[in-house]
Amino acid sequence: MKILVLGASSQIGRFLLPRLRARGDEVVAISRAQHAGPDGATWMHGALPDRIPDIANVDAVVCYGPIAALAQWLASGAAPGVSRVVCTSSMSAESKRESVDTAERELARTLRDGEAALTAACEARGIAWTVLRPTLIYGAGIDRSLSPIARSAARAHIFPLPSGIGLRQPVHADDIADATTVALDTPSAAGQVIPIGGGERLSSGEMFARVRRSLAVATLPLPVPRWLLGLAAHVIPRARGPISRLDVDLIADNDSLQRLLGVRPRPFLADGACWMPS
Repeated sequence: MKILVLGASSQIGRFLLPRLRARGDEVVAISRAQHAGPDGATWMHGALPDRIPDIANVDAVVCYGPIAALAQWLASGAAPGVSRVVCTSSMSAESKRESVDTAERELARTLRDGEAALTAACEARGIAWTVLRPTLIYGAGIDRSLSPIARSAARAHIFPLPSGIGLRQPVHADDIADATTVALDTPSAAGQVIPIGGGERLSSGEMFARVRRSLAVATLPLPVPRWLLGLAAHVIPRARGPISRLDVDLIADNDSLQRLLGVRPRPFLADGACWMPS
């Protein structure tokens, strides 16, 4: 297939391109930053929703960018002839629906609206679509959740450990890339929103502890008491949502992932390379 990859330099895109090359697909990779590399892809500069170059004879579109912008681009009639779309949303569409933070509630609403808009745009054009909803993503060192914490702790040699009993299910970016490639070839995955979490559920406290143990340098574990977390939530507005969810389960049901795609993500056995951008 000739596949247009939007968000090709994202954390998932970095794992997807070698997989597509191994399959023998022709890949046109779109990124907001100039990029060139020995990955077998044709790189072009562009951005959703209205700065994507015209590319002829595209069979499928993979998108790891904003789903609402993808929907707007498709609704404009772009990429005529495309018959397959696989893209990502986020489990935040549900997990942040009732957040104490206004911005997080708005994010959840935007994601759900984007999914609905994508469905409408694809169905109007007869395009088969699949949406993957990942949990917390790690693996490429460019995420905005665990990697900044890990690198900061490595520099300071101190690792803050907030306590929490809520379950987490971190998913490696390469497992999402795997699910993407399988979905491209799986007709039964069309018209489906598929949650994808990692192959292991663990408490939020244990997740942070494993990140600490994965670092290549020694760090002093620093347990963060609940009263201090409460104070942080009070004085730092953007911390209220994450702190409020420490005891809340943020997980995905992988049943449809395994049933439709046969994909079984790896457990959370990270090493230090996961937190360093390549």
